[in-house]
Amino acid sequence: MPEALSRLNRAKLYEQVVERIKAHVEESGLHAGDKLPSERDLAERLGVSRASIKQAIVVLEVQGLLESRHGGGTYLRNDHLDVEPVDELVARRRRLPEVLEAREAMETKLAELAALRRSDADLAAIDAALAFMANEIAEGGHGAEGDRRFHEAITAAASNSLLAEFMRSIDAQIAESRTESLRQPGRPSRSLGQHQKIADAIRDGDPKAAANAMRRHVQTVSKVRLLAWDPQAD
Repeated sequence: MPEALSRLNRAKLYEQVVERIKAHVEESGLHAGDKLPSERDLAERLGVSRASIKQAIVVLEVQGLLESRHGGGTYLRNDHLDVEPVDELVARRRRLPEVLEAREAMETKLAELAALRRSDADLAAIDAALAFMANEIAEGGHGAEGDRRFHEAITAAASNSLLAEFMRSIDAQIAESRTESLRQPGRPSRSLGQHQKIADAIRDGDPKAAANAMRRHVQTVSKVRLLAWDPQAD
């Protein structure tokens, strides 16, 4: 079978089983925090193989909709399984590494420059972004808007119009990587803590510390379940 056709058939199989799991969740009245039946029970209830259930669960984990706890089963992270088509998931997995490489290169330099050039107004904007993100997380959100504002404030503080233009040109891809990172379990609060360290270095006027803190942050952003997923795995 040609490779492209094999990928298509596999994607369709994922989507069929994922849709069955989604229907089961809705019919059973499950909500965020509830535990799914075991893979064996789901396979029996849905009339599919256990291997197919395992594949579908991985796809849902990659999308941040389920969380598997070691030795403790699989749990819903949202009230609804708003599933992304698998072909879109595969396409995002393909482009994400390059986006993350670009972010590390540009945002590390932006943090360095921000530490050298920031004004009081820039520091106020950075602090406001941190506070906004903290509030989002406290209310149960992922902190995506606060994250966007934080990185935007650092770009402004760097006072380099060309770098700012480059950042704007990949805004959609950055937003995609942000969403991917912040839906990892425990990631929002960890990102907020890293943001604070970046902000502290910028406030202290320490370009080396700011660059290093930003580099560590973007490297954390790159640790997402999506990149560990092999769409071709059986």
